[in-house]
Amino acid sequence: MVRKLFFMALFLVVFIFAGCQSSHQVEVKPVEIKPIHITIDINIKVDKALDDFFDDIDAAEDKIKDD
Repeated sequence: MVRKLFFMALFLVVFIFAGCQSSHQVEVKPVEIKPIHITIDINIKVDKALDDFFDDIDAAEDKIKDD
């Protein structure tokens, strides 16, 4: 019985001291903000088609004004 109590006490002492040995450190570094470069590709075919469409409307409008 004394032997069991001795081992239980030894276990508790080791367990308690093992928990106290850990240490944690947190490093806070400054946040670096870099610029973002964005490239946008424009579809020229759509642009030309819109120009053709509005040219037709402008031509029809000019024809109406001339008449």
